[in-house]
Amino acid sequence: MIGHPGGIKSSLEARCNRILVDMEGALTARDRVGIQDFVLLDSYTSESAFLDNLRKRFHENLIYTYIGTLLVSVNPYKELGIYTKKQMDIYMGVNFFELPPHIYALSDNAYRTMLMENNNHVILISGESGAGKTESSKKILQFYAVSCPRTSLLDNVRDRLLLSNPVLEAFGNAKTLKNDNSSRFGKYMDIQFDFQGEAVGGHILSYLLEKSRVVHQNHGERNFHIFYQLVEGAEDGLLRWLGLERNCQLYRYLVQGQCAKVSSISDKTDWRTVRKALSVIEISEHLFGVIASVLHLGNIRFEADARGYATLNSSTEMHWLSKLLGVHVQVLREGLTHRKIEARAEEVLSPLTAEHAIYARDALAKAIYGRTFAWLVNKTNESLANKDSTRKTVIGLLDIYGFEVFHVNSFEQFCINYCNEKLQQLFIQLTLKSEQEEYEAEGIEWEAVPFFNNKIICDLVEEKHRGIISVLDEECLRPGEASDLTFLEKLEEKLGGHPHFVTHKLADQKTRKTLERGDFRLLHYAGEVTYCVVGFLDKNNDLLYKNIKDVSLGFLQVATQFKSSLAGLTEILMSKEPWYVRCLKPNNSKQSGCFDDVLVRHQVKYLGLMEHLRVRRAGFAYRRRFEVFLQRYKALCPDTWPHWKGKPADGVQRLVIHLGYRPDEYKMGRTKIFIRHPRTLFATEDAFEMCKHKLGECPSYVPHPPLWSSTSSATKIEACWRGMQARKERERRTWAVKVIKRFIKGFMNRNQPVCVDNAEYLTFVRQNYLIRLKENLPKNLLDKNTWLTPPPIMQEASRILHQLYVRLLVRKYILFPECNSHHLSQLQLKSLTSALFKGKKESYPQSVSKPFVATRISKEPFGKTVLGPTFYSVLVVKYDRNGFRPRQRQLVLTQAAAYLVEEAKIKQRVEYGSLKGVSVSHLSDNFLIIHVSCDDIKQKGDLVLQCDHLFELVTKLSMLANKASAIKVVQGSIRFDIHPGKEGFVDFRSGQETMVYRAKNGHLMVVSVPYCNSATINAFGGVHRPSRHIQYYNANMFTIPMSTH
Repeated sequence: MIGHPGGIKSSLEARCNRILVDMEGALTARDRVGIQDFVLLDSYTSESAFLDNLRKRFHENLIYTYIGTLLVSVNPYKELGIYTKKQMDIYMGVNFFELPPHIYALSDNAYRTMLMENNNHVILISGESGAGKTESSKKILQFYAVSCPRTSLLDNVRDRLLLSNPVLEAFGNAKTLKNDNSSRFGKYMDIQFDFQGEAVGGHILSYLLEKSRVVHQNHGERNFHIFYQLVEGAEDGLLRWLGLERNCQLYRYLVQGQCAKVSSISDKTDWRTVRKALSVIEISEHLFGVIASVLHLGNIRFEADARGYATLNSSTEMHWLSKLLGVHVQVLREGLTHRKIEARAEEVLSPLTAEHAIYARDALAKAIYGRTFAWLVNKTNESLANKDSTRKTVIGLLDIYGFEVFHVNSFEQFCINYCNEKLQQLFIQLTLKSEQEEYEAEGIEWEAVPFFNNKIICDLVEEKHRGIISVLDEECLRPGEASDLTFLEKLEEKLGGHPHFVTHKLADQKTRKTLERGDFRLLHYAGEVTYCVVGFLDKNNDLLYKNIKDVSLGFLQVATQFKSSLAGLTEILMSKEPWYVRCLKPNNSKQSGCFDDVLVRHQVKYLGLMEHLRVRRAGFAYRRRFEVFLQRYKALCPDTWPHWKGKPADGVQRLVIHLGYRPDEYKMGRTKIFIRHPRTLFATEDAFEMCKHKLGECPSYVPHPPLWSSTSSATKIEACWRGMQARKERERRTWAVKVIKRFIKGFMNRNQPVCVDNAEYLTFVRQNYLIRLKENLPKNLLDKNTWLTPPPIMQEASRILHQLYVRLLVRKYILFPECNSHHLSQLQLKSLTSALFKGKKESYPQSVSKPFVATRISKEPFGKTVLGPTFYSVLVVKYDRNGFRPRQRQLVLTQAAAYLVEEAKIKQRVEYGSLKGVSVSHLSDNFLIIHVSCDDIKQKGDLVLQCDHLFELVTKLSMLANKASAIKVVQGSIRFDIHPGKEGFVDFRSGQETMVYRAKNGHLMVVSVPYCNSATINAFGGVHRPSRHIQYYNANMFTIPMSTH
């Protein structure tokens, strides 16, 4: 019977039938709780049946369900134990529909498809706040961390990818009414893979951080996590360094929501995680100084004087703010209580009222935190950057805020919901329309699916000249008295009659009762949302106090920037193959096991799940090119195995007839086969898996008899290979045990005289010390602190080696001066500095070990043709001769003169011939007075300067001017000429804290802290540096350049 062709065919058909029957049983077992793929739902048009299936699976802790390849995830609000290493192993390399739905299945299929097709993919994770988007993103990252190939270099990249999450969560997430860990920014992360599938890098884009949360939180909400983690979890020494106390109730910015403590959040544990992550990403703890400055800034209080102007009454907070930001107290005070106004060529400081000063304080706090967050994202990207220029494929992860509807909805909710409208529009384009277009291209007829196209809402928001964003920008920039209410009036004028826009004025009698006069309502695809216009203009401008001239120079408003960012994001997503995760929250109370039908029904509607199901059911769940389908499944049919000679379409047709596909289960397109039900695909895939194991057991099925013998030979080769590998492993472990024993015994006897027990260990210690010493030798004679501390056995040898090495360096300087010109110039400068200041100025000893540099400003303020060759330039603070107001300047030294410069404008030129001398005090301050000949009454007087690099500046100035004898170190007061015939004084004294102020006698008083007192150390671990950390917009605005920290 076996030899007869008809018998062979009938036996194969019987076996395939048994396989299909077995597969039917397996599928029934898989779906014993509800339906794991909504495409198989009988009543697929019924929303109630959809919800019933979700609810049934949710109550059995089956939180994942498919709609074709789209994954629906319901937040269980509890640990389920389905994210273990064992679960990851189960889902690696498995067909998408072969195992129950899981986020690991989607992650694995996106990864394997990327490798096979060598193209880019993106996983779009969407849903309401609290639905589990952030957790889903973390689970995907963890799966790739385990499933990708491993090396030490890749482990480093993998660690940084994983640890970037807790850092960004700490700085960008907060507790809201809906979610204890709500992302208050949008995040798109690219994971880069090389041709072998190894994760080699990443890149993060952030969108619209909710900066207003820094200064205001609604009742029941918190500020960003990092503030509470810092206060509750930081070490006592760090808190003292930052001037903070371990009590959140003391800080105004942390208690407005009245819920600083949350039972579900452990700030101390999260702090340890963040500290570890920052160390791996290589971000120093100086960052916490900026974060602490925001808390101090929030505690600054203003009082109105008799004229109604703001006065500061928070000297302690100002002191810490000055130290942490490295900004002079006087500059801070002026910036918080005055506004700069430009009138023609003059600058006038206008005092602020107490209300406006509070606005300026909060605006500064938001600006500091916003720029810190942007800097943090950039630093994270630098640590994730892949230096290899070869082509990479990427898998993107989009975790962005969900649709938000609160009791009061403001500018932030408007931007967030606009983002969701754009993503829904993208979903429609990529899924619904692309399905229909593909079927039409393949010549397959199917019933068109009606769906709501939300382009009308997107145009309402973003259309040029008529959209809400355009009207908002026009109102922000137009001259005159613009306000939130005039913005609302403009909206009513331009958008009146739009079917998705309504206000109190435009509404009918019934709707008007539900709207306040300052509200407008948009009919989003997810439902109606009412927005309060109060604060729209201020939040859209997002300005520190700026003059109109600055605004007109191309400044983009927040909403327009966000619209441009979304356009860029859309381009990124359109260029990649999409996978979808739709997250649902079962209830608003965050309770496990509670399923709110009304809430879930609303989410199903606005996520477009029913439309997606109708497309999948009306169309086909699976489609592949003929060549791909035939190559995979040809072994299931004798006519197509092992090689099909004809057209791929004919081979696929022969294969599906042999497998018994019914006509309604598939369609043959022009280039692809379309299979309607996943059930059919399950059966085919499982039949193929079973067939692979039967190939060697059934010679009658395989045309080539040698396959049996080759299989047997392969088994023998495999057994021999495994045996050899096992023997090698045993030998390696035996050797390792012996080595470890010897070293343990040597370590225990390391302090004994050399003997058999410790000789090998001590040899290792010597070699290791010499190798490390070779790699860490001092570079010059001034470097006296880097010689490695030797172990006890090497102390004598280390002392001799140190002496020999010092002699070698000295000999190099003597015999090869041309090779050490830089070091020689350093020695010459240091020698001159010593002659000028040693034993005379209190802070001199601390400057000896700090090398001088060629210049302190990399970009010169003028071209060389203006000033000639520049030999040295440095930032200084210049104090006015009348009034002693501090001003940021640059001092530039050339061959002939010294120039005082402000933003490429020469403020004063001092020729070396007219330089009478330079005076400094004997204390630890960094002030110098440059005395200038004032023969003409029109000439400006002496210069009173403050410079962080005092010794370097004075030494180079004395060399260029050839007036070392004119450098004076003075005790007490220093007299200077304001102009011919009028003199002023600078008084110097020691104190408990550094201060500079105008005394009652009209003198400039400089108080410095002795260097032996630890109070002189500022928040960034160095001497108080007022000038290095400040850049001016105008007299009352500054930014904190993170690179200097």
